[in-house]
Parts: sequence; C-alpha cells; structure tokens
Amino acid sequence: MTGRFITIEGGEGAGKSTAQAYLAERLAERGISVLQTREPGGTPLAEAIRRTLLSTDGEHPVEMAELLLVFAARAQHLAKVIEPALAAGRWVICDRFTDATYAYQGAARGLSTDLIAQLERLVQGERRPDAVLLMDLSPEVGMTRARQRGELDRFERETPAFYSQVRSAYLARAQADPDRYQVIDAEQNLESVQRALSKLVEGWL
Repeated sequence: MTGRFITIEGGEGAGKSTAQAYLAERLAERGISVLQTREPGGTPLAEAIRRTLLSTDGEHPVEMAELLLVFAARAQHLAKVIEPALAAGRWVICDRFTDATYAYQGAARGLSTDLIAQLERLVQGERRPDAVLLMDLSPEVGMTRARQRGELDRFERETPAFYSQVRSAYLARAQADPDRYQVIDAEQNLESVQRALSKLVEGWL
C-alpha cells in the first residue's frame, strides 16, 4: 500500500512545525505510521544545504544558485526519505515542498516559473503532494512571531514586500487548485487552528 504525501506551507511564523506535530499525533492515534520531515532538509546532505541557504554569514547564493541548491536538496530528500517511506505505506508530512519554491524563488526572487516547473519535472517526475495545507497569515503577524523565536535566518531578514509576494503566490496556487489545497487561518488562536486541523484529518480518513 502506498502512503500519502501531505505538505504544509506558509510564510515565516505561520506555525507550520506546530501544525505538523499536531497532525502527526492525530494520525498516529488512528493507527497510521507517520514520518515528519522538512525542506530544505531531511537527510544529512540536504540539511547541510539548508544551513548554507539559511546562513547569514559568508557568501550568499545568487538567485539561480539558491534555486538549484533547493532542488539538489529535494532530489536527495525524495530519493533517500520521502519515496521509501511512501512505498512502505507510511504517511509523510513535510514542512514545505515545491510550493515554497514557486513562492520564494519564483514570486519573491523573480525567477521564471517555467524554469521551476522544468526542474520540478526533472527532480520529482510525477510526484506531487496528495494534499497541501497552507497556513496563511499576514506577513506582519508572521514576522512578529518569528522575531519572538530568537535570531533571524537569512530568509527571515527579507523586506515586507518580499513576504507579501510570498503570501500572494501561495494564495494564488491554492485558489488555482482548491481540491488539493486547504487554507488554514493561522492568525487564529491555537485551539481554533487545531480544530480546523482535526477536521482535515477526519476528511482524509
């Protein structure tokens, strides 16, 4: 039996990690084996690429290098972690995936969506998420939360305009494919968000 591939998307401070843990707990209660992972990352090599991408020190990758590094990490992640878990019948919940690439490297960095689509086909083949959760909130609220967590990484030090472009791109993708995307109001209190997530789990099952 093939598992299901669920991704969680959203800007800084949207509560993706908290939502991921909550979903995994609810699914595990129903007897489903769940793997939690993240992008960039998920393997030692991909995590090393993540550190390069997020670091505020040293040489920063130019836009094209950033895009290629993201897909290099994704290729490793898919081959070593995601595909084997799905083939074993596990559900995979991933904190960010290719929607983030379209939002950050595409809309916000200004790289061609056609180029991203080509890399998506090359690296992923036919693999796409079965469901995408978009944790949506205003950039202002998100960055306030991010600052409260501690030191900001390279992406968390971008301009308000950058985050607005990210959010708009995410919402446009969700609107274009409403059957696969579920938008959660991440500005709600935690209890309300968890109720919405619980309803999603019931729908999936």
